[in-house]
Amino acid sequence: MNAGLTRQALRKQPWAFAGPFVTQCLAAALVSGALGASSSMSGARLDPAARQALTESSLPEMAALFVVMSVYLTALIVGLTMTSSIARQGRDIALVRAVGATPGRVRRAVAAQAAAVAVPATVLGVPLGALLARAWLAGLTGHGAIPPGVTFHSSAAALPAALGITVGASLVGALVAAIRPARVRPAAALTEMAVPRRRVSVVHTAIGVVLVAGGVVLSVLIAKGDPAKAGESGFFTMLAMCVGVGFLGPVLLRLVAPLARLFGGTGALAADNLAVRSKALSGALVPLVLAIAFATVKVVTHTTSVHVRAAPDPPAQVWTEYSGTSVYVAFAAVAAVNTLVTVLLARRRELAVTRLVGASRTRALAVVVCEALMVTVTALAVGTVVAMVTLVPMLHGMLGTWMPYLPTGQLIVGLAAVIGLVLLGTVVPALVAMRRPAVESLAVDP
Repeated sequence: MNAGLTRQALRKQPWAFAGPFVTQCLAAALVSGALGASSSMSGARLDPAARQALTESSLPEMAALFVVMSVYLTALIVGLTMTSSIARQGRDIALVRAVGATPGRVRRAVAAQAAAVAVPATVLGVPLGALLARAWLAGLTGHGAIPPGVTFHSSAAALPAALGITVGASLVGALVAAIRPARVRPAAALTEMAVPRRRVSVVHTAIGVVLVAGGVVLSVLIAKGDPAKAGESGFFTMLAMCVGVGFLGPVLLRLVAPLARLFGGTGALAADNLAVRSKALSGALVPLVLAIAFATVKVVTHTTSVHVRAAPDPPAQVWTEYSGTSVYVAFAAVAAVNTLVTVLLARRRELAVTRLVGASRTRALAVVVCEALMVTVTALAVGTVVAMVTLVPMLHGMLGTWMPYLPTGQLIVGLAAVIGLVLLGTVVPALVAMRRPAVESLAVDP
C-alpha cells in the first residue's frame, strides 16, 4: 500500500514535487560545493604567510557553515514544499485510510516520496555544486580574499555526504509535514477537500504571537548587547519572527484581503478567494518574508555602513556576504514559488468553472493577478517590518545610527524581484492551467 500511494502521487502530479526536487538539488550542490571548497583550501600548497592569512580569513569555517546551513534549510524548506505536495493528495490519503491504512503507513509513504525525489535531485546537485564552488573560489581569488594558489578539487565524500544529508533532512521535513494528514479522520479529510476550512486556529495564532513577540524582545536585547555578536544574534531574531509569521499567515492574509475590493468586481472575487485559501497561501509567506527580510538586512547593513563611514567596505567582504545571502534567498524563493504554483494548479477546476459561467480568460487571469498583488503586499509589508525590527538595533550597536539607508535603485530592484517572483508562481501556472478549453479541463482534472 505504501508503494502504491507513492507511485500514484509521483505519476499523477509530478509537478507538485518540483519544489522538493529543486530544494534537494540546491542542498546537494551546497554540500558538495562546500566540501570541495573546504578540502581545496585545506589541501592547497601555500607558504606559511599565505596559510596564516587563509586561516585568519575564516573562510574554511564559512564553508563548514554552508554544510550546517544546508541541513537546516533542507529540513525547513522541504517541510514547507512537501506540505503543499501532500495537500494535493488529501483525497487519496483519505481513501487509503478508509480502507484500513494506519497513520504510520501514510507517514512512511510520504517519507518514501521525499526519498524518491531526493536521490535523483542529489545526483544532479553534486556536479552543480562543483561548478558553483569552482566559481566561488575563483571569485574569492579575484577579490583578494584567498591566495591565488587555492584551486578547486572535488571531494570524494561529496556524493555520499550529500545523499546522507538530503535524504535524512528530507525525511525529517516530510515526516513533520505528514503528521496532520496521517492522523485526520478519512471523512473529515474528504470534507476538507470539498470545502476548505475557514476557521483560524487559536493555538497557531497564539504560537505566532509568542514567536513574534520573542523576536522583538530579542532584538531589544541585541541593541544593549555586544555589537560584535549582533549579526549572529540578529539571524535568530529574524528566524523566530519569520516562523511566527507562518503561524499568523492566515490571519494576516484575511486582514489584507479586503484591500482587493478596491479593484471592483474582480477585486471582490479575489478577496473572497484569499479569505477561503488563506491557510494554503500562508505557506508562501514564510519563505517570502524570510527572503525579503534576510536580503534587506544584509544589503541595508552594507549600504548603511558605506553611507555612515563614507568609505566602501572591502570588496572581498561584500562579495563573501552577498554570496551567502544568495543561498538563503534561493532556498526561500524555491519554497515560495512551489507553494504558489501548487495552490494555483489545484484550482484548475475552479478556473474552468469560472470560464464556463461567462468569464473570459482575461478576466479569470485578472483575478489571479489581483490575488498575487495582495500576497505580494502582505509579504513586503511583513518582511520589511521583520527586517527593520532586526536591523535597527544592529545598526545602532555596530554603527551608532538608528537610520537605515538604502539607495532608491536597489529598492526598486528588490521590489521588482519580489513582484516578479510572486507573478511567476501565480500567473504563469494560471496561463498553463487555462491553455485548454474549460470543458476539457473539467473532464481531465478529476
